[in-house]
Amino acid sequence: MSSRHFHRTPLMSATSAGTYLRRFRQQAGLSQLDLSLIAGISQRHLSCIETGRAKASPTTLHALLSVLDVPLEQCNEVFLAAGYAPRYATSSLDAQPMAMVHGAIDHILQANNPAPAIVLTSNWDIVAANASAGLLLGMLGVPVIGDSGINLLETLLRPGGLGDHLVNAAEVRAIAWQRARREAVNNSDLARLLRDIPSPMGPSIGVDSSPVALTRIRSTWGELAFLSTFTTFGMPLDITVASLRIEHLIPADSQTWQTMTTLYEQSLTVRD
Repeated sequence: MSSRHFHRTPLMSATSAGTYLRRFRQQAGLSQLDLSLIAGISQRHLSCIETGRAKASPTTLHALLSVLDVPLEQCNEVFLAAGYAPRYATSSLDAQPMAMVHGAIDHILQANNPAPAIVLTSNWDIVAANASAGLLLGMLGVPVIGDSGINLLETLLRPGGLGDHLVNAAEVRAIAWQRARREAVNNSDLARLLRDIPSPMGPSIGVDSSPVALTRIRSTWGELAFLSTFTTFGMPLDITVASLRIEHLIPADSQTWQTMTTLYEQSLTVRD
């Protein structure tokens, strides 16, 4: 998973492909020389593409956009601006070609037990989860993922959801809100969702010895602490696949590990 975050910029249909490329290059902090060397084209050719004096071939466009780590849906906009057909499809989650993706996700979710893990879409909908995530939500009285599904932003930010059980609710809500606001720049569905959700209060600034922000949950088993990591597909060629991410809630202390292990082992006994 790339450690460099790409800050999206709204795309306008009247913008030329060269203008897009120049904007993306500047956002990435690369000079024309830097980008041309990495992409394997001449600086002069890149300059001509950016100014509209030359038209990039589909192969050259793909090379430049890949180097710049441009999101796939925005790559389609650039291809359209250059006069080419969109390169990347948006598949349904239940489409047959997605079977290998489901298999990989199921493997990761199962391997993460007894630590909770959930699969999120670009709109923060939870579309899958492992047994431990269901156990954690069930213990807290939060509705377990069913046919209607759960939206992570909704359950964090609205009363009556997961956010009500957080010891450090202000901190976690602020982090989630800020991230969602960044992602909503080019996601109209997510932007609409954020307009309907009350914005959280900013967390108080204090001194924390932890190197990462933790999700601290108040439960009948005592306080549980988790750190969050994400898994994404490394080489997606489909917009739906690129939008999926798996959030792993890794226990941050021995008590949390023991609690989740006990809950998971008990569930296996009941299942048997």
